[in-house]
Amino acid sequence: MAGGDRRTFARVWPRVAVPAAYIPCVDGSSQVRVSDQERERAAQELREHFAAGRLTEEELDDRVQRAYSARTAQELRALRADLPQLPLSPQEQKAALAARRSQLQRRLIQESGGGLAVFAICVIVWTTSGAHGQFWPIWVAIIVLIPLLRNAWRLYGPAPELDRVERELDRRARRDEYRRHRRGGRC
Repeated sequence: MAGGDRRTFARVWPRVAVPAAYIPCVDGSSQVRVSDQERERAAQELREHFAAGRLTEEELDDRVQRAYSARTAQELRALRADLPQLPLSPQEQKAALAARRSQLQRRLIQESGGGLAVFAICVIVWTTSGAHGQFWPIWVAIIVLIPLLRNAWRLYGPAPELDRVERELDRRARRDEYRRHRRGGRC
């Protein structure tokens, strides 16, 4: 686009800052059309509520019929609005655990990366100084690896402690944020 075209476009479509109060709130998920699979899942949930004694047979028939004729996510939510949330299936629990474990693993690796960079610098200093004597950078590696291995055991050990790992990572993040704030926002 040429410079003249941009100016013309800017005059036609000026950038205007609109306060948030004037922007209409649109819940995009309420008017989204649902698939046959989502309708079937909602009908199955209604059957499970019937099996638990929360719905009568007439209510079940009516709600299942409305579930199969629903077109939007809002209509499906309205069918289940007065019913409690069903517990997750074993497959859903496994998927949620795997996703959470993966997210915590990424955070652990990111936080350990800085320590490993320090170790690499120490190795470079050791080798450029002649690599004489004891391999002292190993002490830096041990200091970096102990928390990493401890948290890896907590993530993948026989009794995973995901909440504990998450609390420790959050504590570190708060501590680092406090230190940055104390230094006046410098990085």
